[in-house]
Amino acid sequence: MTHNRYEFTDKVVLVTGGGSGIGRAIARAFLDNGALVAVVGRRVDPLEETLEGFDDDRVLALTADLSDRDAAGSIVESVVGKFGRLDVVVNNAARYAPQEFTELGADEWDAFRATNIDAFVFLTQAALPELERTGGNLVAVGSVSGLRGDWGQAAYNATKAAVMNFVQSIALDWGARGVRLNSVAPAFTLTDATAGVGRDEASLRPFVNRIALGRPGEPEDIAPAVLFLASADAAYITGATLTVDGGTTASTGQPHVE
Repeated sequence: MTHNRYEFTDKVVLVTGGGSGIGRAIARAFLDNGALVAVVGRRVDPLEETLEGFDDDRVLALTADLSDRDAAGSIVESVVGKFGRLDVVVNNAARYAPQEFTELGADEWDAFRATNIDAFVFLTQAALPELERTGGNLVAVGSVSGLRGDWGQAAYNATKAAVMNFVQSIALDWGARGVRLNSVAPAFTLTDATAGVGRDEASLRPFVNRIALGRPGEPEDIAPAVLFLASADAAYITGATLTVDGGTTASTGQPHVE
């Protein structure tokens, strides 16, 4: 999963949205590098698939709706209860669905906000005191969509922008307490959330046109960047957003004409 070795032996890592895609890749990468890993999601079966093959004393699968403040607090308590500490939180769970802005209903907006913002806020609030005790850190999986606008996905972009701004602001507030917060910003990545596009050459072509490296991202491309930001090698990095986008944001937006 990672070409370099990161020293996470016996460090305790909590990964949200750990049942598939980017979250699964991140959880397994930490496990491969010696960490003790708890994964959180809505359904237990995908979480157990993520942890399959690893010793039970090194893993923990937890189901919860993190947009509930009490549930978020209970998740942190459960992790510390089993492992005795918490060193890294990876906020990865997110909701994505394109829509026409004028047709965005109140319930759908509530769902975007609950999953993408409220869950981040409540889990981070619960985790920060534990991260202060261990000198730990948080990495949020943001998106290049939180840096600029996109057609047909205003709600998603706005919520991702909020999370990445939260990261910067909380990094300022908690830096003196020894807690670092950073985010990664992937571009188009092949996951279950993007299963409706980019699975054949024709539908993939418009995305690849904007990607300098000529291919879409894979979850395994994102995981090493998260491990780096969570590692001691990034000890003087906080409040940063690392784009992991194949060069997507290097472009002005004009198409690549061969």
